[in-house]
Amino acid sequence: MILLKRNWIISSFIGIFIMGYLCHGYGKDKELLNVSYDPTRELYKDFNQVFQTYWKEKTGQDIVIQQSHGGAGKQARAVIEGLEADVVTLALAYDIDAMHRISQLIPENWQSRLPNNSCPYTSTIVFLVRKDNPKRIKDWNDLIRPDIEVITPNPKTSGGARWNYLAAWGYALSNNANDESKAMEFISKLYQNVPVLDTGARGSTNTFIKGIGDVFISWENEALLAIHKLGRGQFEIVIPSLSILAEPPVTVIDKNVDEHGTRKIAEEYLKYLYTPVGQEICAKHYYRPVDPNIAVIYQDQFPKVRLFNIREVFGSWTDAQKKHFSDGGIFDQIYMDQ
Repeated sequence: MILLKRNWIISSFIGIFIMGYLCHGYGKDKELLNVSYDPTRELYKDFNQVFQTYWKEKTGQDIVIQQSHGGAGKQARAVIEGLEADVVTLALAYDIDAMHRISQLIPENWQSRLPNNSCPYTSTIVFLVRKDNPKRIKDWNDLIRPDIEVITPNPKTSGGARWNYLAAWGYALSNNANDESKAMEFISKLYQNVPVLDTGARGSTNTFIKGIGDVFISWENEALLAIHKLGRGQFEIVIPSLSILAEPPVTVIDKNVDEHGTRKIAEEYLKYLYTPVGQEICAKHYYRPVDPNIAVIYQDQFPKVRLFNIREVFGSWTDAQKKHFSDGGIFDQIYMDQ
């Protein structure tokens, strides 16, 4: 009887120890959720597999990495409203700023925590046209011709669409001595040629691939993907005379990683994007690497483009968002008038 009681006490103690061990996350697979924007599906599918191997070799721990993709604006709102992302890898800084401003999920200085303003890769905006460029599209001015159908997503929901819009606005200003009334007229004519506004960049890619439209205003990486994989031999890229430097940032979501016990993994996950291995994966998926050594290796992949950045023309993302994309802003004004 005494022996049975002693065995029961030992078994209970072991059970309590094991439960405590698991509840504290030791010996248990960790799960990470990366909430991203539309065109990064292929990039992070490959990156996640490499990082999982790296982490297993470094720590002996298996991790499960889940992905969520959609229009950047919609994705940001989902996180603000409760989607428990450990990291976000979105299209523009304004959407991540909102996670501090609205719900205090991250600190105000989040963009200073990683190199290059927390942007491990960049891109720009180009035109995707059909093989042999039958409409002879060469520059932004061609997109307002009455015989042209333009495909671009909705800037109210898509980060890529906002980059598209701002690239067009910057061109119009440059061509019209910074006359904003003429830039607004140009943008209005451009959107009159848009037959459908998809919610995200990948949706617009699919719309164009299905045969709708003469030109797709596209992320460079998405256009290169279409050229090489999604529609080999069906499309060509046209480089406009002026475009914008697109800077998609990343960050850990502090409130969530601290609740999930995933801060260390999440921070390492994002830092790994800046390593030579991570940078090469970015380049292979047609994002411009920020590591100059990797950039040199892939320089022939990326065409030379004359670029301006958002600060030079718009001041900041906050200024651009308020003026152009907020309710009642310039985009709403021109779109409601059509």
